[in-house]
Amino acid sequence: MIKTSLLSSFLAFSLLFTACSKEKETTADTTTNAVADANAILSTNEFVLTSLAKKQYVVKKTTDGFSVDGAKDKVIIFDVFATWCPPCQAEASHLASLQKKFKNSLLVIGITVEKGVQNSKLEDFREEHHAEYTLVNSDENSHIIDAIATKLKLGHDFGIPLMVMYKDGKLVNMYQGATEEEFIESDIKKALGK
Repeated sequence: MIKTSLLSSFLAFSLLFTACSKEKETTADTTTNAVADANAILSTNEFVLTSLAKKQYVVKKTTDGFSVDGAKDKVIIFDVFATWCPPCQAEASHLASLQKKFKNSLLVIGITVEKGVQNSKLEDFREEHHAEYTLVNSDENSHIIDAIATKLKLGHDFGIPLMVMYKDGKLVNMYQGATEEEFIESDIKKALGK
């Protein structure tokens, strides 16, 4: 009995530090918004994400995942994060390192779960945590996040950070919570055939 209690306590403590909950950004009208968002997701196969640099990325649903126009043959990592999430903050420099290392064959797109966040807050996040990759802040963020979660059968209350890797519109791997850079790099190399 004591072993079970200790094991349960350890497991709960571990989960607390491996991923942040999206709970902080929920509101009273979440149910109404979720229904409206679900209808929007079902009616579209295309999302337009706008980066802080005002560049637009057209993301399309595929049979097996998602692709980004103009990123043919590249590995795409969608990083679903929040500026207030400690594991998200910790992973930012690792994603930047990978973006630099695989410059011409990788596209990292950071998608914040925070609704109505100011670009200045994302710029501060970039500077403080060395997030030198594409960060998007657009009205489509919640739609693409919901579409990714739906495709992966995660539901709406998944932990962040959530990193999802695609190559040629097909899922390569997904990581939820803090993930070692070496694991992600290994999957990038496999996807690129290296």
